[in-house]
Amino acid sequence: MAWRSLVLLPFLLTAVSGNTAPLFNMTIVYVPEDLELGQHAFQLTATDIDGDKLTYSISDTFYFAVQADTGDVTLKNYLDRETLPRLTIVVSVSDGINEPVSRKLTVIVEDRNDNAPIFQHLPYQASIPENMTLNSVVFTVFANDSDTGNASKVSYSIEEVIPDSMKNRWLFYILPNGNVLLNGSLDYAKNTFYQLKILAKDGGGMLHNVLVFQQSSTYLSLTIRDLPNLDPRFLNEPYSGSVPENCALGTPVLTVSAMDRDTGVNDEISYSITNASVPFAINAMTGTITVSGPLDREQLPSEELLLEVTAREKNLDIYGKVAQASTLVAVTVTDVNDNKPQFYHCSLPSCNFLTSAQNNFSGNIIEHSSSRLPVSNLSIVAHDPDKGINSSYELYLQSTNANAFTVSPAKIVGTGEVQLLVLEPSAVDYEISHVMVVQIIANDTGNPTDCCSTATVTINLIDSNDHIPEFPQSTYNLSVMENSPAGTIITPNITAYDPDSGVLGEITYQLLPETIRQIFTVNATTGAVLVHNGSFLDRETRSIYYANLQAKDGGNLVGTTVLEITVLDENDMAPIITGSYFIAVEEGQNVRTQIQAIDNDEPGSLNSKLGFRILPGPFSKNFTINETTGEMHSKEPLDREALEDEQGQMVVTVEVYDHGVPQLKTTVNVTITVGDINDNVPVFLNQSYEFSVFEDSPGSPVGVVEATDADRTEINSRISFLLQRSSGSSNFLIRSSQLGQGHYRGLLSVDPDVSLDYDTLQQKFFLVVLAENMVADDVGATANVSVVVHILDVNDEPPTILPASPENPHVKENGTQQGLVLTLVASDPDTNHSLVFEELAVACFKGAISAGEVCSDWFMLAPNGSVLVNSSDIDYEVCDVVDLTLRVEDLYTEKGNRYSQNKTLRIFITDVNDNAPVFLPISETFVVVPEISPVDLQVATVKATDADSGLEGTIVFSIVRVVLVDDNGVSRPFENLFKVETIAVDNSYVGSIQVASNLDGSLKGEYQVTVEARDSKPPVHTAQTVLNIFAVDQSYRVCLQFVTTVDEVQSNSENIKGALTAATKAGVYVAAIRTVEDTRASQVEAKSVMEAYFVYSNGTALDINQLTVLIQSDPLILADLVDMGLAIIGPGEVVKPTKETELIGIIAGLAAFLVVFILIMTLVLVLTTRSYKRKLSATKALKVATTFSPAVAQQGAGIPGTNQYNAEGANPMLNVSIDPSHDLGFHEDTISVASMNSLDENTVNAPGEDNLKAKKGKAQVTDPTNEEVLVAALNLKEPTKTAYINNTFTTTDL
Repeated sequence: MAWRSLVLLPFLLTAVSGNTAPLFNMTIVYVPEDLELGQHAFQLTATDIDGDKLTYSISDTFYFAVQADTGDVTLKNYLDRETLPRLTIVVSVSDGINEPVSRKLTVIVEDRNDNAPIFQHLPYQASIPENMTLNSVVFTVFANDSDTGNASKVSYSIEEVIPDSMKNRWLFYILPNGNVLLNGSLDYAKNTFYQLKILAKDGGGMLHNVLVFQQSSTYLSLTIRDLPNLDPRFLNEPYSGSVPENCALGTPVLTVSAMDRDTGVNDEISYSITNASVPFAINAMTGTITVSGPLDREQLPSEELLLEVTAREKNLDIYGKVAQASTLVAVTVTDVNDNKPQFYHCSLPSCNFLTSAQNNFSGNIIEHSSSRLPVSNLSIVAHDPDKGINSSYELYLQSTNANAFTVSPAKIVGTGEVQLLVLEPSAVDYEISHVMVVQIIANDTGNPTDCCSTATVTINLIDSNDHIPEFPQSTYNLSVMENSPAGTIITPNITAYDPDSGVLGEITYQLLPETIRQIFTVNATTGAVLVHNGSFLDRETRSIYYANLQAKDGGNLVGTTVLEITVLDENDMAPIITGSYFIAVEEGQNVRTQIQAIDNDEPGSLNSKLGFRILPGPFSKNFTINETTGEMHSKEPLDREALEDEQGQMVVTVEVYDHGVPQLKTTVNVTITVGDINDNVPVFLNQSYEFSVFEDSPGSPVGVVEATDADRTEINSRISFLLQRSSGSSNFLIRSSQLGQGHYRGLLSVDPDVSLDYDTLQQKFFLVVLAENMVADDVGATANVSVVVHILDVNDEPPTILPASPENPHVKENGTQQGLVLTLVASDPDTNHSLVFEELAVACFKGAISAGEVCSDWFMLAPNGSVLVNSSDIDYEVCDVVDLTLRVEDLYTEKGNRYSQNKTLRIFITDVNDNAPVFLPISETFVVVPEISPVDLQVATVKATDADSGLEGTIVFSIVRVVLVDDNGVSRPFENLFKVETIAVDNSYVGSIQVASNLDGSLKGEYQVTVEARDSKPPVHTAQTVLNIFAVDQSYRVCLQFVTTVDEVQSNSENIKGALTAATKAGVYVAAIRTVEDTRASQVEAKSVMEAYFVYSNGTALDINQLTVLIQSDPLILADLVDMGLAIIGPGEVVKPTKETELIGIIAGLAAFLVVFILIMTLVLVLTTRSYKRKLSATKALKVATTFSPAVAQQGAGIPGTNQYNAEGANPMLNVSIDPSHDLGFHEDTISVASMNSLDENTVNAPGEDNLKAKKGKAQVTDPTNEEVLVAALNLKEPTKTAYINNTFTTTDL
């Protein structure tokens, strides 16, 4: 049959030509996993015995890319041996003549050291006992390396031990198998935690052609578990406490506390007292010590008791022993006042107070013994066994004789000897009583209930000679005139009385001491006192004498009296001046001095009474003196200038006299030196001064001031000039110079370091010049005078441009503003100036960018500073800022700079709304698929700008009109289909055209949307543009049936869309993915359907036929899609047939089968009769095929029912022009015409592996008569191969 001949034609051509397909001899290749992207992976090599040019391809385009003409395979995506150690790809080679030859190629991914060891089962932490033995395994770590060979061999090391110390660094070590071992001893008390940094390192391997060692680290945390291996420890040692005696039983003393040093164990501790027979007990649990028996401090061997307290842990330690510790507790029994003092007959320190106390004692004493003399033969000791203040007690006496004696001591603490002392010797009198009795009371005031003890003492008196001679007076006052002769009787007799009789009553007198006997003597019998040697009697040498007059009886008892002998005065001494009188005084002061004089005669007598007077002399009238006191003073202040003496001395003679008979006197000179002082104020010769000086003349003299001083001495008449500190005084200097005695001048000048400026400083300075006396280091009187200095101006200052007002003027564009913009003002501090403005430069800016010289003539600067608009061509859009650089010149400048500093005047051009919005050209083609276009979806954009600024240039978009133009050119208006949203982007505005309501998916054509741009300030300007949005209707919806489930298709949808995009170069828009409910009409069991549109950026879309051709044209992508479950490509949607439909289909199928059978038989008969003619046609077709590529003929769909393209020679899908001369000759008879593209449904089957192999051998020729024709055609020159690439679609024909 004819169609069978067409199918066998390629095999027939191969058999006739004898060309052999190429052959692959590759089965496995090796690629390193560290290969970089784009690098050579391996080389595809095939052999072709015919020497044809080979083209290579591979099935795996994810990891590899192949250069078709060389077979060089490069890497596209990174390999990872650990994830994919090997992969199988299908490689193909084609010689362009035979079918492509394919085979599977195994790619082995070679390992590289790109993985570091990874620790497993993290985190690492363990708890170990502190008594762990040496070399015990603490923990085992494990790290896995995914690499192979040495790169997978892991070694371990310990890099760091925390806490860090030299000992801890070697406390652990690690074996190659990851076992961490103990290398020392642990102690919970020192460290409770260790952290080991463990490093895992592989054996190294190549990576990027470099030997690399990979490593990683982790931390092992070890917690040390405490064990009971330590004894407890007492806290807060040492322990000491106190408790009063006689306290109640159970009284707490103190609490001891112990802790288990194994803090992690913290065992229970009990307490006990190990001492025997102590009156204390301890609470075994709390450690509180209490009194358990009666306490009497006096009966204890010591007031401090030592208790041994033991603390025991409840459980045995790890060695099986009792863990315990002991401590000593010192308990002091404090005293209580519970004993009274007692008396004992003994002497310290040999007293035994354990014996009984005594109450009766005896002693003796001589009568009239001296006070504080103790009673002899008396041994009394008082004792109180209490302690401290409790043993303190008082002693006192009782009985009628108690006032004669006193007890010593009056107060005793503890133990002391007691004595009786004589208090009143006169009361101890043998003649009155031979025996005296007293009672000693010991009173403990701190113990009122049992306070006292009594000792009775009997004192025996001893008789004695107890009378001595007695004088009636104890003192006798006598007197004698000085210079009296020897033998002069001072007193006739002084007698003493002695009641003793006999020899004991006889009295003899003598003077004592012996030295007094050189001056005075006494009659031994009568007691008369006389002058022995009068030459010694000089009152001025000694005015009074004291002597003892002794009276001794026969028993050598002595009585004495005192003689006071006064020597009476005689005027024999003249006044004596004490000191010298040289007085220095400053002038202007009063002189006051005291004349000191003495008279050695008897004080208070006329002989020693002195008087003072000034003897006549040159200065006697200037002074006066008190006659009685001798105080001398000047009558008025002294004036140095009044003295003629150059030294300024005054001499006054003073006489001093007494009032005795005869009168005696003495004189003395008083010399007064008057010192000069600065008592005259300097006086300026003029009341004020006025000078002038030119500005900018440093060091120039200004003027001279003069002053005098009336003081006579040079030092006091010296004048120094200085300037009083005031405003501007620092600009001047003044120097002093002497013109004569007390006459000075001051030269006023400008400071050499100061330049006076008439313009910036004041023009007149008011100064005050001081004239000051300088006396030594003291400042004397000061005079002042005012000085006015006028500064004479010199034109030396540059002019200054004052700030413009307004500072930043604005001028409207387009000549809407004319005339004066503003007037600039300049100033010059010089008094005489002439200022002229001049323009230096003009700068034009648009934003921050220079606008050239476009604004150079827009404004004019007049010499008087007026800025004028000079042009009507001011344009904001060209220039919005104008900078005028200008300056001012002072025509009268004498010196210095005549120009001001350059100033820039910035003039802002104000925008006027004089520009309409302008739409920017659009190069995009906008397409909308109504079925999958929700509300607010952006389907197109417009962009516009406005040269104006602010509100004048703010654009708002709106949609004016929407029209749908169908394929026949009929327009149909719509409303509210689209909306626009305005977005400002940089200096332009973008209008986002969005879907406003649901679009009708059945409408086909093109939406023409008119968009208007409007600015925002009157006068409002608008602009419009029309957008063409192509609508892709439901007729372009394609159903792709998959043998996989809906979930699998959805999860793999991106890969499916990627493959479809790669095959069609079109955008894939998925409308739905759903389940196929019935697939009995298909040849395969389809489980799901993907409904999609295939749309190009130029608005064209693919129908099912065009899609089928494009997918089948790329076998690799087709194979990928089949792998992903693609089974059938069909139009529209799959509708589940009803039972009635199924029945009708079966009947219709049977009828169709009968009709087809009849037609086939008819066609067989017709075709057989025309075989010869078709053979000729095949020969002609073969000739044409030698110059026409079969691939071109299969790039697009033909005209339905024909095997050729449309008459215009244009493929509405691919836009490929076909030469009409390329006719295969099958259309000469209408009976031979068959459509290859009129299938309603195309079933895609995955190519079998057998179909991919090259077919060897020759095909059998059905008609040997055509062999010569076919051979002749194949022997023609090699046909030119023409390829057409569809880069883009330009047609909008839907």
